[in-house]
Order: sequence, then structure tokens, then C-alpha cells
Amino acid sequence: MTPPFRVAVVGCAGRMGRMNLTTIHATEGCVVAGGSDQPGSPAIGADIGGLIGVDPLGVTVTDDPVELFAQADAVIDFTTPEATRRHAGLAAQAEVVYVVGTTGLAPEDQAVVEQAAIQTVVIQSANMSLGVNLLQILTEQVAKALDADYDIEIVEMHHRHKVDSPSGTALMLGQAAAAGRGVNLDDVACRARDGQVGARPRGEIGFATLRGGDVPDEHSVIFATEGERLELSHKAGSREIFAKGALKAALWGRGRHPGLYSMRDVLGLAD
Repeated sequence: MTPPFRVAVVGCAGRMGRMNLTTIHATEGCVVAGGSDQPGSPAIGADIGGLIGVDPLGVTVTDDPVELFAQADAVIDFTTPEATRRHAGLAAQAEVVYVVGTTGLAPEDQAVVEQAAIQTVVIQSANMSLGVNLLQILTEQVAKALDADYDIEIVEMHHRHKVDSPSGTALMLGQAAAAGRGVNLDDVACRARDGQVGARPRGEIGFATLRGGDVPDEHSVIFATEGERLELSHKAGSREIFAKGALKAALWGRGRHPGLYSMRDVLGLAD
């Protein structure tokens, strides 16, 4: 009989962390190996079952991620860049499947994640949903088919608590559009407009950021030219789609060779 797949969650007391725990607990063949949160969190010491509204699981929230990584087969991380830097090193040491959904990573943060992938399986995506990853592929294809007479604007909206802007998903879509055009996103991106900014330069890829309420995740890529406009959109109704995608990634990574993978790999959509 195959033993259950032990999946742990760092940052488990947050909205996304709790959704990840709920999804693991509800999935046959998987068990919640544990959860951690930052020191001082009121969730420390609480039974994870109570945290997600089910019977006690006999597993408590810890503030020691070292212990957590040691007892898991996979760890899901939707936290902060600072925390992810530490978690990536722990994943490499423990050689667990490490699923990274943290956004807003600086180049030095990304370098630590990539270093961990030399020793263990790392699956990283700014967005774990199937729909968004399909949107990414479509964006690249449309940008490749349409020339720079079509202006590209990426519009995103998230809940009022989101701290990074533009969202990691918006930047992922921007990278896809730039790849389709054969340009470097940093050379053509416009992340904000205010005041007398002048006419829009040809070939620019613009970003518009909206924040408010409890919106989980909405993204649109607009291709606009004289006489017509094409819009590709994705709207998430619940964080559950991201949790399901993250767990799918963790299960996919079981038994794989060390390396840095994406949701395209998980979904069989990689080139």
C-alpha cells in the first residue's frame, strides 16, 4: 500500500495558507504534514484541524520551519520574498518537493530559488491556476500574430490586502506578450501613468493596477488598434483554484529529478 503523501504549508494561517491546508486535507492520498507561521502569530500551537474548521488532526502550527521541512514530502509556499529565501534553502537541504507561489521576488530572491532547484524539485509559478496558464500561452501567441500597431495593456485587480504591484501574474502575462513580440519586457513596459505623459509610444506594454474589496484575482490582456479591440480575460471566483493547482504541482513533482519547473510543465503545456 502506498503511504500517504505528506504535504506541509508555510504561512499556513493566512487566507491562502488555510485554503492550501483545506485542499490537502480533502484530497485522497494526501495528509497535512504540518503548517508554520511567523513567530508571534496567534495561530502558533493551534491544532490545524481547528484552523480549517474540521476535527482535530493532531498536528499543530509551529513557528519552526526547519522541523516542518524535515517531516514533509512536499511544502507549499505562498508567503513573502524574505520568507521564501529561507524556505528555499530549507527545501534544498531536506530535498522535498517545493512549490513556490510567492510573488514580488527580487532578482536576489529568485537566485536563491534557482539555487535550491539544483538539489531538489522546485515548481514555481506566479499563478497556479490552469486558466491563467492557458491565458499566458494565448497571450504569447496573439502578441506574436499581431504587430506593434496593436497596443497591449494588462489590467489586473486584487483584494485590498495585496502588497505587490503589478501582480506577479500581470508581470507573467507581460513577459508572455513581450516574448511573443520578441522584445525585452523591461525595455517596453509602462507600469504607471500620471500627469502629462504624452502619447503612448508604439510597442509599449502597459500595466493598470486596481485594488479593492475581496477580489481574489482578475486579469485581462487587451490588444487595441484602430477600429478593433481584442480582450483575453481570466477571473478567479475563489482561492481554491490556486490551492488545487499548487497541490497538483506537488503531486506531479513526486519522484522527479531536481530542477526548476513551472505550471506549464505540470500541465503538459511546456514547449
